[in-house]
Amino acid sequence: MSINVEDYFAPETFAKLKTFADQQETPFVVIDKQTIANAYDELVDNFPYAKIYFAVKANPALEITDLLREKGSNFDIASIYELDKVLSCGVKAETVSFGNTIKKARDIRYFYDKGVRLFATDSEADLRNIAEQAPGSKVYVRILTEGSSSADWPLSRKFGCQTDMAMDLLVLARDLGLVPYGVSFHVGSQQREIGVWDAAIGKVKIIFDRLRDEDGIHLKMINMGGGFPANYLTKTQDLKAYAEEITRFLVEDFGEELPEIILEPGRSLVANAGILVSEVVLISRKSNTSMERWVFTDVGKFSGLIETMDESIKFPILTDKDSDTNVEDVVIAGPTCDSADIMYENYKYGLPLSLQSEDRLYWLSTGAYTTSYSAVEFNGFPPLKSFYI
Repeated sequence: MSINVEDYFAPETFAKLKTFADQQETPFVVIDKQTIANAYDELVDNFPYAKIYFAVKANPALEITDLLREKGSNFDIASIYELDKVLSCGVKAETVSFGNTIKKARDIRYFYDKGVRLFATDSEADLRNIAEQAPGSKVYVRILTEGSSSADWPLSRKFGCQTDMAMDLLVLARDLGLVPYGVSFHVGSQQREIGVWDAAIGKVKIIFDRLRDEDGIHLKMINMGGGFPANYLTKTQDLKAYAEEITRFLVEDFGEELPEIILEPGRSLVANAGILVSEVVLISRKSNTSMERWVFTDVGKFSGLIETMDESIKFPILTDKDSDTNVEDVVIAGPTCDSADIMYENYKYGLPLSLQSEDRLYWLSTGAYTTSYSAVEFNGFPPLKSFYI
């Protein structure tokens, strides 16, 4: 395969990262903080009317939390552990949303006691827990949306509820003494089809109008989740194209006086900032006549590359031998004693024939969901190391 580094990093940025990386022992990920800062500024420039809530699950590093806090970001939190982590960085509780719809009653109380007053929900049982443990708080209901077929990492089915149920929950929220504040949706991570936002916003408009007309409830907020793409092997539209279309969809449905808009980016802020560096452990063939090699590397699905499951996310991969034009299709697999630890078998990566053990692979766009998905001690391998420069 042929990768043009300048499609992913400015030459000086890549040179800085590679110089640092080549002094470290693999495996690890090195992340450029300036790239994250630039991505945040680009998001604010393209969505000046929106509040940004960084999805901490994408990369919970304190260095990233500090950076985004200083830039004025809010934070989307999924657990008490994430909450404690961001609060330790000086994040204010009023800038936090408990965005997980699946939560223990005692965790709701923990958030409430810490000062959080904005909660997501999608079920009656959870809503009643919020009313009991976080009285008077603002709630927003997550709805089911389409878009799973056009997202690299779909998020349908487990989260959200149908439109009619969402309206019932918001009425119940009022009756339970909560503030029915808004509606949320997520069109799927690494969403390539911009039009799915149009359908989702249309559903939200129906909920806003019916609750106002039938129940006297005036919702204030739309949480559009994440979904904006990172720059992987398959190219996507740039952020400006997404912003122009999504803004048009919003104005068409809600006019110039928009409700409060929340975005919850994760991948789009941090993925492009990272390079995961691994070492080739072994190269082998499965028969004397096999047409493809197996390249075993010292990272795999259990050490940062879980998003290669079903080969969903296809990372750009560089080697120091890319000048060798003699390439051959390979299967790329991890080092563990688990047969599921194969990253790419159906999608064929072509790597240089001169590649050998102890050579390095540079996995680009790996700043998101690598450290946070890394296993603690599977087969005794330690979690993925990370550096922030």
